[in-house]
Amino acid sequence: MAEIIAAALVNGLLTGGVYALVALGLTLIYGVLHIVNFAHGSLLMVAMFAAWLLAAQGGIDPYLALPLVAAFMFGVGWALYRFVIGRVSHGEDRAILLATLGVAVVLDNLALVIFTGDTRQLETDLTFRVWEVGPLLVSVPKVISFVVSLLLAGALWAFMARTDTGRAIRAVAREPDGARLMGIRPDRIFALAYGIGIACLGAAACLLLPTFYVSPSVGNVFVLVAFTIVVLGGMGSFPGAVVGGLLIGVTESLGGLLLGESLGPIGISLVFIAVLLLKPTGLFGSVR
Repeated sequence: MAEIIAAALVNGLLTGGVYALVALGLTLIYGVLHIVNFAHGSLLMVAMFAAWLLAAQGGIDPYLALPLVAAFMFGVGWALYRFVIGRVSHGEDRAILLATLGVAVVLDNLALVIFTGDTRQLETDLTFRVWEVGPLLVSVPKVISFVVSLLLAGALWAFMARTDTGRAIRAVAREPDGARLMGIRPDRIFALAYGIGIACLGAAACLLLPTFYVSPSVGNVFVLVAFTIVVLGGMGSFPGAVVGGLLIGVTESLGGLLLGESLGPIGISLVFIAVLLLKPTGLFGSVR
């Protein structure tokens, strides 16, 4: 029994790394724009189909396609905010929420028209490969996804903390009017931050594809988990997104082991409710 629990813990941690990467994009967008991106799941679906097409039609391994898909999704996110969301909303938070919801509806239905509702999977040379670590069998693709996710999270933190562009993004997030007086254009920073947040989805899609399916509704599987992680870790907190992702991954894995696959997600809801009751601002959040 101890070995089974240990295996569930390891599997949960490895899965939580990719969850954290998906949530990082969401928490970045919230931290800068101060809105919840309702199109997050739909854009993850677009990224997964982009990675799948490169692999299925172009023969490009999903891991090797990561820079391409991340760059493509950055462009999609930047263009969406610059030419659609920003113009439709006119900077009003409520209008931005509705605009992202509209984008989600359009993308979901376009995917249904183009790809139908069929589920697709991709097998690579690493899909079924495992490492023997003592008594445990560890999935190689999940280890790769975990390590790359944490490296990308660290790179994103360094970019935000150490570069002039990152400082400009943080300045606009804290005080857009003051940043405007310093010569920073908030509308451009908003588009840039949105693009970076969506680029995280491009990276996550490539890391997920070797072990997960893709369909027009796949975004729904991850978006609720991502929202839970962001609130659990603290809205706008990078460390909170990482820790929250790992915690939710472990909770989901142990819940599936103890309660069964159908009832396993209940554990996520219980942890979520407990944190909101004990610390409403999240694990790394603070009252402003």
